[in-house]
Amino acid sequence: MTPVLTTEAFAALGAPDLVYVRPIKAAEIIASVPAAQIRGFELDPEQTLYAVHRADGERLAVLTDKESAMAAALAHELAPVSVH
Repeated sequence: MTPVLTTEAFAALGAPDLVYVRPIKAAEIIASVPAAQIRGFELDPEQTLYAVHRADGERLAVLTDKESAMAAALAHELAPVSVH
């Protein structure tokens, strides 16, 4: 039987400082973020962006390139891993 983990238990597996970076399409951001928060940003829905997520899946940040996303995580003393 596969064990069932709560969100908190899953996040604890990777330690609180573990984050993952994954590519996402700008369309996902456009669809999930209030328009007022992205006003002033020119986003092509097909543009690839890079999101930083906690181990439990909560999105912490979105940046325009993978290197910036990794650097931002490191600057905040987090341990980033890449998800393809």
